[in-house]
Amino acid sequence: MIEEILAYNRKFVDNKEYEKYKTSKYPDKKIAIITCMDTRLTKLLPAALGLKNGDVKIIKNAGGEVNHAFGSVVRSVLVGIFELGIEEVMVIGHTDCGVQHINSEMMIGHMKARGIDEEKIELIRHCGIDFDTWLEGFDCVENSVKDSVEVLRKHPLIPKDVRISGYVMDSVTGELSVVVS
Repeated sequence: MIEEILAYNRKFVDNKEYEKYKTSKYPDKKIAIITCMDTRLTKLLPAALGLKNGDVKIIKNAGGEVNHAFGSVVRSVLVGIFELGIEEVMVIGHTDCGVQHINSEMMIGHMKARGIDEEKIELIRHCGIDFDTWLEGFDCVENSVKDSVEVLRKHPLIPKDVRISGYVMDSVTGELSVVVS
């Protein structure tokens, strides 16, 4: 499958199809969106929000969560604010999320089934990784969005003039519901 993607990429570049996507690194709408890596949102989210290439910064992870004040999501938001002109942050969860209801016990079971040794898991625990927190999902997408917004709003390095709001998108229709304005 990767070979097919690479072959397509060569044609894409050779045919200069990239030209219609040219833009700068600065988001035209000065917005960062934190959302889930769910495949249904790849085209649905920008289409449902009327976004084109260059409009916003989109930060994706499993669940669209901000679950660590000094993790990669917050780092990306800080770069967006201080280097790229971000003035607003939207946290957008979605219905029927794959992270909803997962737990560390289930994830560790999947790891073991794929050949990860118990010894390695225990080593990582010994190094201070709390699997229960790190691999835990959430039960309610609205609460997850509220929690993420709260982490950002309370963050000591995010200026108070940056607007931070939270939403849930219907993963079928693209409809947004306001969770935190």
